[in-house]
Amino acid sequence: MPDILVERVGTLGRIRLNRPKALNALTHGMVGAIDAALDLFAADEGVAAILLTGEGERGLCAGGDLRSLYESAGSSSAENFWRDEYRLDARIAHYEKPFVAILDGITMGGGVGLSGHAGHRVVTGRSRIAMPETGIGYLPDVGGTWLLPRAPGETGTYLGLTGEPMGAADAIFAGFADACVPAATLPALIDALAALAPEAGHATV
Repeated sequence: MPDILVERVGTLGRIRLNRPKALNALTHGMVGAIDAALDLFAADEGVAAILLTGEGERGLCAGGDLRSLYESAGSSSAENFWRDEYRLDARIAHYEKPFVAILDGITMGGGVGLSGHAGHRVVTGRSRIAMPETGIGYLPDVGGTWLLPRAPGETGTYLGLTGEPMGAADAIFAGFADACVPAATLPALIDALAALAPEAGHATV
């Protein structure tokens, strides 16, 4: 099975991260596949909105695939990965159609990069969101350093230094999410998005 599943359901363009055994950890190939899917959906007049989800029951995305980055030592693979990932995150932030990300379960590091800049960010009671890179001697990346300073007070400083995970309410308070829905209602939410009128994709987000 491919690491990224791309399909159109009704008027909804779906992008599903498909590495559930690896908590949908992000690889360079996945970044390119998501970018290609965004090209496809942008050109499709029948697509009203985009939805990003993760396969499996554990989370959206645990972050970048550190094993593949480690094994690429001595090459330019890591540099190319982060360059393209940052460009993808920026594209999601300014995407021309409504972009919805469901941060159900574990969403960390690169998962925050993919979802934290979406126009509509949905969390559930199972959400655990964090930028834990400082635990391995790195800085909060994938656009996290844009989100963290915009959190109220010194919340972003605390989250950036400690890598502490946020639940749904904390993520909304800190500006990493917009709305919370019960996990049991996610299928109904997806059905509703798939039933949007095509012209909704031309609305200002």
